[in-house]
Amino acid sequence: MNGVPVVIGVAGGSGSGKTTVVSRIVESMGNDHVIVLEHDRYYYDHPELRLEERAALNYDHPASLETDLLVRHVAELRAGRAVELPTYDFARHARRQTTDTVQPRRIIIVEGILIFADAALRDLMDVKVFVDTDDDTRFIRRLQRDVAERGRTMDSVIDQYLNTVKPMHLEFVEPTKRYADIIIPRGGHNTVAIDMMLTLIRSLGTR
Repeated sequence: MNGVPVVIGVAGGSGSGKTTVVSRIVESMGNDHVIVLEHDRYYYDHPELRLEERAALNYDHPASLETDLLVRHVAELRAGRAVELPTYDFARHARRQTTDTVQPRRIIIVEGILIFADAALRDLMDVKVFVDTDDDTRFIRRLQRDVAERGRTMDSVIDQYLNTVKPMHLEFVEPTKRYADIIIPRGGHNTVAIDMMLTLIRSLGTR
């Protein structure tokens, strides 16, 4: 791989459409040239706690994530070295024993609700994108995802949203919008804003 990889941060509230935006970048740049690092791989493990206790933790606070490890992984990939990404079991609220080996590629996408809350991580990014979507839409998407993909009950998702997701969004996620280079209103289906973003990324990818 020639040159220093381009690091793109894609942030926004839970259910904002970050995955759709990331998919558009991958499709545009080519799967062979892009790697995606999801921040929620990096939740701290708490093997000392019972499942019920782990389920009650606040997973929407910056302290719940091992961001220092993510920073090291991005720096290693930028330097051309492979890394071992943690994997996480969302149904058990625990890290798995296995890791995913990732090789450096031309485009590194860092995705997550809190990635702009850490200055060291922000400093590694060439482009910072914030996906902005109204609260009702985000909640519905999160509910559908957590029940269908993460083995959660509807009641548990609603309780978590009211107790931690919404207040943490207001305290930690929404304020980081000011760090964004690009804000995509109305989420991942704003084709005009996404096309403008892709034009910028392509220009950086050929530098």
